[in-house]
Amino acid sequence: MTPAAHRGTALVVVDVQNDFCTGPLAASRYPGDPAALRSVVAHTVRAVAAARDHGTEVVFVRFTGDPDHQGAAWRRRDERRGRPPKCLEGSWGAEFAAPLEPAPGERVFTKRACFDAFLCAGFEEHLAGRGTGHLAFAGLFTDVCVDSTARTAFQKGFHITVLGDCTTALHTPDEQILGFMRRLYGARITPYEHTAVWTRHPEEEEACPQPSTNPTALSKASA
Repeated sequence: MTPAAHRGTALVVVDVQNDFCTGPLAASRYPGDPAALRSVVAHTVRAVAAARDHGTEVVFVRFTGDPDHQGAAWRRRDERRGRPPKCLEGSWGAEFAAPLEPAPGERVFTKRACFDAFLCAGFEEHLAGRGTGHLAFAGLFTDVCVDSTARTAFQKGFHITVLGDCTTALHTPDEQILGFMRRLYGARITPYEHTAVWTRHPEEEEACPQPSTNPTALSKASA
């Protein structure tokens, strides 16, 4: 049983930035219908509002891909593929997609050319200081930065929930990566509307009936 001091929940919003979900660069990289990206933004905005209303902490994570931040392997990969850097510091592409915006006092952590938010200075320490033991994830992309952060979180002892309609995958079918996370990390997969589920620590879930968490049942329709 998780100690009472580590029973808190945080909604972690990952990389909902213009270069990933808005405009021609995002559309050129995403293999599916761009409407799915718009849906992720709209649903994430609603999830953030629900978290705030419920008193659940919201933590924002952003990515910057400036060449100065890239390691040698990252630069070589992009050069070989002819890929320009994304989310350059200070650019429109690095900004959070409107109308998503951190509220005063909400923490924002920056990943500099890396996938995993636990590589951000202060991220893990902040969660520990807040007594957080459960992370609910929204944002982009399920199979890249969301999965990378969730994998580390699981190995460090955090319980994982993924808001299945607040994310989408870049390289892997959505159902496949969500099912993988459910099996490997014991992640709960739930729509953002089920606020009473994802704002509650999983060890408390036995007290309340659970709605369906089948990833194939989660709506990806455009908002």
